[in-house]
Parts: sequence; structure tokens; C-alpha cells
Amino acid sequence: MRKGIIDILKGKFLVSGDAPKNWLFIIFASGLATIMIASSHSADKKVHQVAALNEQVKELKNEFVDMRSDVQRLKLESTITQYVKDEGLFPSEAPPKKIKVKTNKK
Repeated sequence: MRKGIIDILKGKFLVSGDAPKNWLFIIFASGLATIMIASSHSADKKVHQVAALNEQVKELKNEFVDMRSDVQRLKLESTITQYVKDEGLFPSEAPPKKIKVKTNKK
């Protein structure tokens, strides 16, 4: 048992008669480790992108709410009256009259 551990620590399994099989396994394990590390980095990158996009969505929602409240305020009759007062326009005192058009049907 002790001799086997010492041989592994010295690296004799890499130069023994069946060394090509051991080298192929080491290359295969190294390739798998490289793929695993690259996949992990890719997943982390995507997580950061999703977090940034969620933050951007929150900002855009807040901006939308602010703009909608501004538009609703600008649509009020009192606001419109203030803006057109400078132009010399005032609201009518008399209510609008309905115009009826009679058509001659043959």
C-alpha cells in the first residue's frame, strides 16, 4: 500500500508501460475541467446580464409612471386654461350647441 502511494507521488504511473492510457485519461479530465470552468463563467456572465436588465426595467417602469402622471396633469382643463390664457384665449361662457344636418333621401 505504502509503495503504491509513493509511486503515485513520484509519478511512476506516467512513465510506466501503460502510460499512454494514463495520459489520455489526464488529457480527457483536463478537457472536462476546462469545459466546466468555461460553462461556469458563462453562467455567471448571464446572471450579471439578467440583473442589469432587471435594474433597467425597474428604471424604465419608474420613468413611465412619472411621464404618465405628467401627461395626466397636463390634460387637466385648469392646466390647459393657464397655458392658453397667455394667448388671449378663454373658455366659453355659453355651452356648445348641437348642429343637426338634415339630408334629403330620395
